[in-house]
Amino acid sequence: MALQWMILTYVVAVEAVVALLLTIPSPKLVKSRLVSLVSLILQPSMFVVPFSAFQLLDIYWKNEHRLMCTGEICTAAERDRYEKSIYKAQRNVILCAAACLLYWCVYRICKYYKEIQSLEEVEKRYKDQ
Repeated sequence: MALQWMILTYVVAVEAVVALLLTIPSPKLVKSRLVSLVSLILQPSMFVVPFSAFQLLDIYWKNEHRLMCTGEICTAAERDRYEKSIYKAQRNVILCAAACLLYWCVYRICKYYKEIQSLEEVEKRYKDQ
C-alpha cells in the first residue's frame, strides 16, 4: 500500500514541476516545444485521475470500517495509533485532490496556450491581407 502512495507523491511532484515550467516566462520557441511535449504526455498520464479516485474510495471504505478508539478501554498506544491513521488518511486525501487538481491545471494551461497560438495565427493572417 505504501508503494501506491509513493507513486502518487512522485506524480504530484512531477505535475507541480511541469505546471511551474509551463507558467514561467520563456522564449516563444521553448514554450511552444514544451507545450507540445506536455500535450503528448497528457493523455497517457490521465491514469492519475482514476487512480486517485480509487485511492479516495479506498480511504473512504477504510474510514467507514475503522475500529473507533475513543473509550476508556483503549490504551495510550492504541489511541496514538488511531490518531496517526486518521492523520495519514487526511494527508492522503489531500494528495489525491492535489493530483487531480494539478493534472487539470496542466491540461488547461496547455489548452489555453494552444488557443492563444491559433488566435495569433488568425491575427497574423488578417494583418497580411
